[in-house]
Amino acid sequence: MSGVNFFGIRHLSPAGAFYLEKFLDSVRPELVLIEAPSDFSDTADDIVRAETKPPFAVLAYTDHAPVRTILYPFAEYSPEYRAILWCRKNKVEFRFMDLPSDVFLALYEKRIAEEEAAESDNDDDEEIIDENAGEERSISVYDRLDELSDEGHDTFWERTLEHCADFESYNEGANLFGANIREFSEKTGRDLEEIQLREIYMRSCIRSAVGNGVAPEEIVVVTGAYHVEGLKTWENEENAPELPRTGSLHTLMPYSYYRLSTRSGYGAGNRAPAYYELIWESYRRGDRQFTANAYLSKIAEKQRKSGNAASSAQIIEAVRLANSLAEMRGGKLGNVPSLRDLRDAAETCLGEGSFAAISVAAADTEIGTKIGALPEGVSRTSIQDDFYRLLKDLKLEKYRSVTAQDLRLDLRENLRAKGEKSAFLDLNRSFFLHKLRVLGITFAEPRISDQDNATWSESWVICWTPESEIQLVESALRGDTVELAASFAIKETVENSANMSEVAAAVEDAFLCGMPSAASYAVSSLQAMAVDAASFEELAKTAFRLSSIIAYGDIRKADSAPLFPILQQIYYRACLILPGSCVCDDNASQSISEAMNLLNSVELAQGFLETESWLNALKEVAHRDDLNTRLSGFAAAVLLERNHMTNDELKIEVSRRLSKGVPADLGAGWFEGLTLKNRYGLIARLSLWESLDEYIQSLDDEEFKRALVFLRRAFADFTSSEKDSIAENLGEIWGLNGAEVSEAVNAVLDSASQEQIAALDDFDFDI
Repeated sequence: MSGVNFFGIRHLSPAGAFYLEKFLDSVRPELVLIEAPSDFSDTADDIVRAETKPPFAVLAYTDHAPVRTILYPFAEYSPEYRAILWCRKNKVEFRFMDLPSDVFLALYEKRIAEEEAAESDNDDDEEIIDENAGEERSISVYDRLDELSDEGHDTFWERTLEHCADFESYNEGANLFGANIREFSEKTGRDLEEIQLREIYMRSCIRSAVGNGVAPEEIVVVTGAYHVEGLKTWENEENAPELPRTGSLHTLMPYSYYRLSTRSGYGAGNRAPAYYELIWESYRRGDRQFTANAYLSKIAEKQRKSGNAASSAQIIEAVRLANSLAEMRGGKLGNVPSLRDLRDAAETCLGEGSFAAISVAAADTEIGTKIGALPEGVSRTSIQDDFYRLLKDLKLEKYRSVTAQDLRLDLRENLRAKGEKSAFLDLNRSFFLHKLRVLGITFAEPRISDQDNATWSESWVICWTPESEIQLVESALRGDTVELAASFAIKETVENSANMSEVAAAVEDAFLCGMPSAASYAVSSLQAMAVDAASFEELAKTAFRLSSIIAYGDIRKADSAPLFPILQQIYYRACLILPGSCVCDDNASQSISEAMNLLNSVELAQGFLETESWLNALKEVAHRDDLNTRLSGFAAAVLLERNHMTNDELKIEVSRRLSKGVPADLGAGWFEGLTLKNRYGLIARLSLWESLDEYIQSLDDEEFKRALVFLRRAFADFTSSEKDSIAENLGEIWGLNGAEVSEAVNAVLDSASQEQIAALDDFDFDI
């Protein structure tokens, strides 16, 4: 006997937490050693504060980029958390005894570096793998348990240990479970190096405590059941290897039940954190049947709230069925139902045999939406403090929920508000949320809707997740406040930008964030880049972003005057190089037509830009024969939309482009470009369809097949009503009933065989 009292646990185990408290009451130790990073001890005072509400986690992260993180989460029923609370209540010393977080992070960095090096080595060399050995190493302990157990390891653990009726059964079962897992892990060789380092360190902590005068029998070691056998040899002296370290910091952060669940990918979690809280409550009440009653009652309650029938009789019948299933499946373990039994009973009695009918209620009851809370000022990074201060100031605290919520902002001044702060509340909210977006913090995501065309309106979807908190902590390397970090991020973007549109995006971000100094820096960089050569697409994208900033400059109280000369310079250059940019193939024409559309919208939106320069560029593209015909057609469409091409001019252009002497693919390509804008205006021009009809009639079979590909592409995005209108035009040209023509055309299209369509794929278009 080593004399030290070992208590093996599973993280997030209600039974472990309950029996650990009983064990501590019986032993009354002088010192409790808890498996957790040893440098987390400075968080103990905050962990035990009454205002601290689980679930929460200690987050450790590197103080350099790239930021690596590790998390150590706690729930109300975590045995480690209950041990800490018991020690403070009973004035007993406790210490964390696992590797410090800077060692864990250094090992993590080392593992990533090794994996990246291995991937690099395998790029040129074919990897040779022993299939049997690879299969054995790739499978985890818990995957293997799932294979061996009919119900899976989670249900096996729950039946065997979470519903134990006494301490002896739990302690014996937990230690045996841990020993068996340990034996299997040693065979597979998974993570053995790190496990050995951890256990060497924890054994040294036990020896150190005894060496400082604490009797072994006065020590309780709270550790994962896996490690119990490895720590019992603590008395043996051993040479500890030198531990790798890296610069790191740590902080407390709120956590959520969803992130504690294995469904989120957390390996040490359980599949149903909210359900396990019900088990914890059953232990506290001394009522083993409480979990079943509460679970099924909650399912029924949520069903009723969602408008589904759920009677008391169904609940009673479900409880009876769950107990019967527990007796059938659990044998001598008694009639305490497991989650599997309860879910089957709920599905049968409350879902009428369909799990889909109760799936939402089951998720809420089993996983839950609970998130933790920390007292004000507990966060260990200044950016976290600033974030929560801003949440409070901007009245956004109610949106700190794991349930996604919509927030609609009106950026205009609220004239009914009494103070300036209230008058511009939504505008300041917008600044704050955009800063988070720039930092990559996913607390809020902008949502684009048809109602948000106005420059004064914004829509956001807000949802708090632990990832948001981690992203916030990672941003601490960029600045002490949200604004400083966002400013640094924008500066980084500007410095790393490869083209003008990326710098323009940074300028836009600075204006959206309400940071004039960052905007000034980005504008200066953009001005320097504006003198360099750039493609038409880049110029158009940049001009569009600058135009957008100018459009909402007043509503955001931003000075956009410095952007005017830059936009003019970019606009004139784009007009100048447009014709030359249209010497391209059809693949490139797609991006150029989109850029032409952007620049056209810029010219229409900004009255200080000279219209004639743009119209002259469009006319040159529309009339030249040596340019991409699709873009020439699109330029003609823009001119038509703006009433700078008459019907007579269009007829001349159509007769020229759709003539017998023009290759079919070029003529049809021009017509495709023409249909990319203002379709209703084109449909209303009967002369256009007369010219198209004459053109198609003039083609022979081979030319028709060639033109058909482009024409089909041109009409692919037309709506049914637009096609009906075209059919009516053709009916009028042919002297037929328009409705009958439409019906006949659609019938032909519907009955067209796949063989006919496939035949076009085999046709040699020679293009």
